[in-house]
Amino acid sequence: LKASSVVAVLMAVCMLPSCRTGPSTSPYAPHAPTASESSLALKRSQEAMAIWKSDPQAAEALLREALSLDLFCGQAHNNLGVLFLEQGKLYEAAQEFEWAKKLLPGNPDPRVNLGLVLERAGRLEEAYQNYTAALEATPEYLAAIQGAALLACRTQRAEPRLATWLQRIALSEDPNWAAWAKAQLR
Repeated sequence: LKASSVVAVLMAVCMLPSCRTGPSTSPYAPHAPTASESSLALKRSQEAMAIWKSDPQAAEALLREALSLDLFCGQAHNNLGVLFLEQGKLYEAAQEFEWAKKLLPGNPDPRVNLGLVLERAGRLEEAYQNYTAALEATPEYLAAIQGAALLACRTQRAEPRLATWLQRIALSEDPNWAAWAKAQLR
């Protein structure tokens, strides 16, 4: 048989109704989680964050369970990234935060968290971009303001919003951040 004949036969076979209907048996077939699976995934993610400092291994197991229930649970990806960041696993943390950014487009947390990873990795420009992207999503988000202001000061960036950011940080409840910002404003 010629190659073109084989292709024609394969195309004809795939046009049969049995090839186009019914659930896929492929391990790569997408699985849409049910509402109860999504709800349980969110619950597992919250349970993990309640114990992540005292028992990081159990927290990771809960987060992995959450993602096995609903791969598209943005909170679970973000929380797993936080866990990896705490453990110094920067590459793994960055991957989880990238997932979370896509799944939680209006939430500034994954962007700030990715900024923290990039900052630790010495990729300051990319970290700054993530902090400012978080501010685009939520303009008054203190963690993003702190990250952007700190990097602007560290890198001596000419940032027109810096004085405003520092004034906002100086009013924060965290005495360390407030003292830092007041010192920068002098």
